[in-house]
Amino acid sequence: MTRTPLRLALAVTLAACAASAAAEGVLAQLYAARPPAGSSFVRVVNPHVNPLQAQVAQGPVQEIGPDRQATTYAIVKGNQPFDVRIDGKLAGTLQVAPDTFSTLVPRRDGGRLSFSVIDDNAGAQDALKAELRFYNLATDCPAGQMSVSPSGPVLFKNVEPGASAARAINPVSATLAASCGTAVSQALPLPVLQPGDHYSLFLTGTPEAPMLRGQTSGTDAYKK
Repeated sequence: MTRTPLRLALAVTLAACAASAAAEGVLAQLYAARPPAGSSFVRVVNPHVNPLQAQVAQGPVQEIGPDRQATTYAIVKGNQPFDVRIDGKLAGTLQVAPDTFSTLVPRRDGGRLSFSVIDDNAGAQDALKAELRFYNLATDCPAGQMSVSPSGPVLFKNVEPGASAARAINPVSATLAASCGTAVSQALPLPVLQPGDHYSLFLTGTPEAPMLRGQTSGTDAYKK
């Protein structure tokens, strides 16, 4: 496919969506054992250069950052407390509403660790399409943006710090770049996505040197 048809295809097929967490629950549908009603899904993302190990509830310990930014979504019980461990130490006990998806961003204030919570519930409803979710995790970037590179349509515009936005796409090939003001990240090729896939794109770095990384989202297997 040539570059111009690609941009036209993206402009036609990319559609902004707002939906309940049940739509994003397609992640959990990959598994034979389904979590009970009222379950929620929580992961940790590391926007920093130094890697860390994270564990949510009884999920696996996973190393994240800088090459792999986020853990898989752990399954927790809605409205019930669960522990989050960073580098083997208890970092907090949290709880989330039932039937929700959340991404936790660890923040250090001196020697104390806390979490910002990003609501991942707005998403794509169409299981025949893939979903892109863009996170603005850069330092001091008031309005994150992501576009098709080098001069294609804008996919996400004015995403606030510590927030995300999502939209559905027909699975296509594309190269993406994020920006903060006039500074643009290095281009990132979008991998081959299948209908129902959820792909996260993380804007990190600084306003002068933004970086864009991505990974396919997934959930832990539910164990009865």
